[in-house]
Formats: sequence, structure tokens, C-alpha cells
Amino acid sequence: MAVTETPADAGVVRSIPEADGETRRALRKATVRLLPFLGLLYFISFLDRVNVGFAALTMNADLGLTAVAYGAGTGIFFLGYFLFEVPSNLILARVGARRWISRIMVTWGLLTIASAFVTGPVSFWIVRFLLGIAEAGFFPGIILYLTYWFPAPMRGRIMGWFLVALPLSSAFGAPISTWLLDKPFLGLSGWQGMFVIEGIPAVLLGVIVWMILPDRPRDARWLDAREAEAIERAVADEHRGGGRHELPWDAARSPQVWHLALIYFGIVTGLYGFAFWGPQMIKTLAGATNQQTGLLTMLPYLLAAAAIILWGRSSDARQERRWHLAIPMLLGAAGFACASVVQANAALSLIAFTAAIMGVYAAIPIFWTRPAAILAGTGAAAGIALVNAVGNLGGYFGPTVIGLLKDSGGYAAGLGFLAGVLLVAAVLALKLPALPVANADS
Repeated sequence: MAVTETPADAGVVRSIPEADGETRRALRKATVRLLPFLGLLYFISFLDRVNVGFAALTMNADLGLTAVAYGAGTGIFFLGYFLFEVPSNLILARVGARRWISRIMVTWGLLTIASAFVTGPVSFWIVRFLLGIAEAGFFPGIILYLTYWFPAPMRGRIMGWFLVALPLSSAFGAPISTWLLDKPFLGLSGWQGMFVIEGIPAVLLGVIVWMILPDRPRDARWLDAREAEAIERAVADEHRGGGRHELPWDAARSPQVWHLALIYFGIVTGLYGFAFWGPQMIKTLAGATNQQTGLLTMLPYLLAAAAIILWGRSSDARQERRWHLAIPMLLGAAGFACASVVQANAALSLIAFTAAIMGVYAAIPIFWTRPAAILAGTGAAAGIALVNAVGNLGGYFGPTVIGLLKDSGGYAAGLGFLAGVLLVAAVLALKLPALPVANADS
């Protein structure tokens, strides 16, 4: 089937000027075939991870969850995630993306459905912990999978087009989830029905992944042999020349890997600190209904989706990563800092939240170009998972600290805490060492 050059994939592929015509055609075809589907998987993944933030609008009262108990429950997801992240990604590298991503999606979908039947703090914590175990390896597995298909100079935009599913999941998940809160489902309360309805697509998509996702270019039925070889050659070329960590223990011993993990910890702290508490903050500040809260929550995430695409395009066009990583984190820090001091004004608070979320989300695809530039072989599987696992502990740290601070003084202190963490992460980003131009970093 002929593949036309759409504006999106055309810009991505043109970022590899040395590629021959056949390689360009093959990469365009891979972009069109893979990115929308992988984006859909991530959309569902992130929705099932953060929909608890919307469920909390009514669930907390039904289950008797205090702010501390809720914050701990949302955060404990990331402890299970941390423990199983590296092993999960190593298994994916061994058995292939198709089998392992399928398994991940089916199990997390079933556990999302099980979230509808928790009865109190303890069962809430248990299901969230198991959900973290089930989902461990999905995101770093997809990042690793993309390195099999797309060479380094185009990864800023590739990561951007994939990761745009993340804010879109929150943007469109917000009104859907809050609408479901007011709709009893098969005798279940609204928040219970929301978990059931939003868990089913993950199970179904897991089955589809098993049926259609190719592990490598050579396994894709929609590429001919020459196209598959062209892609694999383009990706293999960037691995030549040394300086890359090839084995799992190489990645674990690398100071740069741990440096990256600390930066990602800061990004994730801001990301989930707002994702799990944002709906409650907005509802309180605006005095809104559940459905109004969902609509108001859409705005920051829709603008964040645009920021991801445009900022990734800018980074690839300039072949620059460090400042493109630090600047949005500084914007995120400024947004949360402003939100902490303008809480009396709902409109100004929403503007500050929007700036913060745009900054946090724009940093993520730029960040993920970096681990792929210094890791290869099984070192990539272990290193990407290690960075993601340690970084995602921020998903425990952020919501938990905000819960503790809210009980002692409201949301202002928690927002100031998020600003401080992002500021430190931005400084760490600027201290990253330069990479060779061939690795598209500076």
C-alpha cells in the first residue's frame, strides 16, 4: 500500500538528511503504521493510571480515605512499578515486544477493573500496588521498541508524536471520567463504573497487540525485505563508534544513567503531583461541579499536547537537547510557584497550572532522546528501565508529600514543593555532558 507523506511524518523523516530514498520511504511507512497505534496504547495506559485522580472526587468519601491515605495509595503504585521495572524490560528484550506488551496490557486492564471493588484504604493500596507491578515495563518497553525502528536524529519528534498521547489522555479522559462519576453502571456507583468501563479497552487492545504488533522491522508484513533492511541498517549505524553501554551492568554503573534518573525523578514528581491532586485542586479553587472540573482540567492538557509537538520539532531542527530539556522544566517550576501564591483567584490559578503542565509535558520527549543516545544492546533495556523506575519514584514522592502538606496547611505548600523539585531538575539538566553531534545532542 502506498504511503503518502503527511506533514507530521514528512517533517520527522526530513530530519535525517543522509537517508536515501528507500530508507525515507520505509521510515515514513513505519511512522504512519506504528505511532498512531502505540499512541493509542499509551493513551489507555495513562488514563488507567491517573483516572484515580478523578475517581477521588467521590471515591474518597465513599471509602473514608483521608488526604494522607489517598496520597499514599496513589503513590504506592510506583513502588510496585519500581520493583519490577528493570526485570520486566529485560524480559521484553528477550521475548519480544508483541508478547510482553500484550501481557502487560491485559493484566493492567483486569486490575483497573478490580479497582472498582476496593472497600477501604488497605484494599485500595493493595490493588494500586499490584497495578504498578502489572504495568511495570510498558513505557520503557515502548521507548526501547522505538529505538529498534527510528534512528537518533529523528527521535525528538518521534518521542513527541508518541508522547502526545499522554496529555491527550488527561485532556479527554477528564470530561469522560467526570461524566461517568455521575452515571451509575450496572448497580455500581459512578467511580466504580468508571474503573470498569475504562479498564476494558486495555484488555481488548492487549489481545490486538498479540495479533498484529511486529517485534522488529524484519517481522513487519507491511514492509518488504529491502525496506526492513534499510530501517535496521539506519538504526544499526548509530550504534557504531563506541561510547555506548551495551550490557545491563554497564548501565547500572554509569554515573550518567543515574544523573538522568534524578532529572526524570523531578519531572515525574511534578507530573503526578498534579495529575493525582489537580482535579481536587481545580474543583476546590473554582467551586465547580464534577463535570465542570473535567472540562476545566482539559485546557492545560490540550495546550500541553501542542507544546510537546512544537518543542520536539524545535529540538530536532536545532539538534539541541539540554536547553530544550531545561527550559520547559523552568516554566513548570514557575507555573507551580505562581499557582501557590494566587489561589484566591481561580482564573490566575488555572493559567499558572496551564503553564506548569505545558512545561512538564514538553520536557518529557526531549528527555527520552538522551538515554537512547548513550545505551545500546541489553544495556538499553536495563538502562531505560532503570532511569524510568528510579524516576517514577517521583510518582510516589509527589502525591504523598502533597497529601501530607495538604493536611497541615492546604495546597500552597504542596505546589511550592513541586516548583522546587522541578527547579533542581532543570539545574541538573544543564549539567548534562555534551554528546557527539552524531547522537543528536549537545
